[in-house]
Parts: sequence; C-alpha cells; structure tokens
Amino acid sequence: MPLSEHEQKLLEQLEKQLHEDDPKFANTMGSDPIRSWSTRHVIIGVLGAIAGILLLLVGVSLQAIPVGVLGFIVMGAGVYFATLRGAAFGKSSKGKPARTKPKSTFMSSLEERWDERRRDDH
Repeated sequence: MPLSEHEQKLLEQLEKQLHEDDPKFANTMGSDPIRSWSTRHVIIGVLGAIAGILLLLVGVSLQAIPVGVLGFIVMGAGVYFATLRGAAFGKSSKGKPARTKPKSTFMSSLEERWDERRRDDH
C-alpha cells in the first residue's frame, strides 16, 4: 500500500530535517550497498568463533593457560572477521578490484521503480 501524498511529504520533511540536524548519523543510517554484509565472512567468522570457544574450553579443562589464551584470541578474531563489512577489504576474494557498481538487488529494483513512479507523477 503506497503512502499518501501527505505522508510522502511528511517523510521527505523528516529526512531533510535529519540530514540538516545530524548529517553524519543520516549518512550512517542510509543504505550503502557497497558496504554490505558478506555471508561468506559471517559464516567463516562464526565458525572461527566457535572453534575459539572450543579451544578455550579445552584449555580450561586441561588447565593449559596458553591453549586457553590461544582459544580466546581465535574466538576474538572470528568475531572480528564476522563483523567486517565488504568495503573494508577493498578487493574481492579473487584479487580483482571490488565492484564499484552495486549488484541489482530486490530492494534496489524496488527503489528504482519507486523513483520512476515519482518522476511520472510530477
């Protein structure tokens, strides 16, 4: 169900006011398809974190402090790797430069259709 004209104008005013009041926050909250989550990195990071937890538990059960510390470091590295975003790497996994044009996703196609509809109305 589309927004009424009054709701659209109100939404545009709120967005404009947000950009004027706090542009840094507005840019942070805006969608940036280049800096999207990488499923592969999330999966590898979670697996690394789980391996780190297991290593930490083994170190505690064997009372081997270096093994426990190593498990903690592996766990932290896994969480860090899982929370990295795509633009933080700068290159794709095959060594080619990262895409500058975002992929055509469902949301971007909806946004394009919405923009076309708004252009047709004016």
